[in-house]
Amino acid sequence: MPQALFILTSHDRIGDSDTPTGFYWEELAAPYWILTDAGWQVELASIKGGRPPADPSSAEGDAMTEEVRRFMADDAAMNRLAHTERVEDVDVSGCDMIFLPGGHGTMWDLPENEALGALLARGWEKGAVIGAVCHGPAGLLAARLSDGQPLVAGRRVAGFTNSEEEAVGLTEAVPFLLADRLSAAGARHESGPDWQSFAIADGQLVTGQNPASSAEVARLMLQAADRPAVR
Repeated sequence: MPQALFILTSHDRIGDSDTPTGFYWEELAAPYWILTDAGWQVELASIKGGRPPADPSSAEGDAMTEEVRRFMADDAAMNRLAHTERVEDVDVSGCDMIFLPGGHGTMWDLPENEALGALLARGWEKGAVIGAVCHGPAGLLAARLSDGQPLVAGRRVAGFTNSEEEAVGLTEAVPFLLADRLSAAGARHESGPDWQSFAIADGQLVTGQNPASSAEVARLMLQAADRPAVR
């Protein structure tokens, strides 16, 4: 059975404020079920281990998708979420895919996490598919390959756009604008219309723009996993 590893944020506040954040439910649940239903074994890890925080707004109103409901109702899935492995302790030798769900929390604890960066680089250089959605590509910034270059350098990458950040009123709250930082790292940042599904595959790297892109990212990751790695 092919194996996928999802790595979630452990950061639970917008900066130093009292505004709660964390991972975004749809960005976890939709890919989880698409991969699980396709016969993949999905394991969950997080920066600190244990139960990672969820953005409460991602389980309200229209954000509460059928995939999110299914995840919350599934004892095995919720047990995995309650007992995530700490990223420092993860062994990626058996992983065929590594995926970074988003949520604003990722902007604080993923980009400079050395263990995450090393894990992503090891996965990439052994041919694993690397995926991320929405703010999840912030974690890609942590990874440098054995030649010293950023993993994203020269590659097509999607992620939460500056205009989407402005629309949710967090331009001044986040530590940086994701699209700008990806471009500064050498990525070829691409985007579609705000809030619409937009996902791209560049060899074994698959990224998506926003929560609506979560399912498409998962489908593209499955396609990428069926092709030889192109580094």
